[in-house]
Amino acid sequence: MNRSIEVLQTVLPVLIMLIIGMICRSRKLISREGISALKSVVVNITLPAVLLKAFAGTSYSFMDVIIPLMMFLVCLTAWALGRAAQKIFRIPSRFVPFLTTGFEAGMLGYALFEMLYGSSRTAEFARIDLGQVLFVFTVYKILLGMEGREKTDFGQLMREMVFSPIILAIAAGVILGASGLYSALIPSGVSGIFDACTDFVSAPTSAIILLTIGYDLVMKDIPWASTVKVTAVRFGIMMLLRAVFLAVLHLLWPGNGLNSAANVMFILPPPFVLPVFADDADQRVYVSSALSVSTLLSIICFAVLAALGV
Repeated sequence: MNRSIEVLQTVLPVLIMLIIGMICRSRKLISREGISALKSVVVNITLPAVLLKAFAGTSYSFMDVIIPLMMFLVCLTAWALGRAAQKIFRIPSRFVPFLTTGFEAGMLGYALFEMLYGSSRTAEFARIDLGQVLFVFTVYKILLGMEGREKTDFGQLMREMVFSPIILAIAAGVILGASGLYSALIPSGVSGIFDACTDFVSAPTSAIILLTIGYDLVMKDIPWASTVKVTAVRFGIMMLLRAVFLAVLHLLWPGNGLNSAANVMFILPPPFVLPVFADDADQRVYVSSALSVSTLLSIICFAVLAALGV
């Protein structure tokens, strides 16, 4: 019975916020512009606060160099496997490889991880997230531009990456943590002030994220046959790469304690920014449908992880 209560304590808040988001859409309590503003608050303010604290409080080692490289390769491999699957299963959309790689860690992953394992372990998830963030900001966008036959502005791409609040927060956190400055401030109590400020700013992150996801979770008019196919392909690719990633990780660093972070990362949907690049109405419907079904699958997997207690 106690285990059932614990699962409900973890899963029910997620479901409630998703339902509230759906109600806000159906009853027009919040406009589309309002949801966009809430997403902007998360991406530019509250999530950077989460990442700043997570990376500042991390103890760094050689492993923290290798793991981002591994995740970068995971994402690149997932894209290549998605491209192969597109031909094998004859899925016509050019967005299939982009639906099989990348992870929506910012707008979903951190919220789910903290609800499962607590904010004190956020650094574990952030360690794995760094490599895929770099992939999405660079190779992912470059490949999208090439597929769309658009001229890629590498200067603009680098400016977007360098001046992104998320990247700036990660960089500042790494500097604070790797330099030992954060640890040096602990005896004076200054680090406690830092923690209090970042905790206060980041507090609404999970609730806002889940509300916006519920708002966007539209399940009607989905082309189920093609959508389920690409979702199943992605899930299969992710489970394969998760097994390889953890096997290599445990071979290099036995007992590294990152299983939980990897479990959450590899169940996440593709980046939510993808529909922006869909250049016609049919493709936007297809991509949005795939993201909705992938998100729903992620929530189901999240509930399974909560029930298993892993």
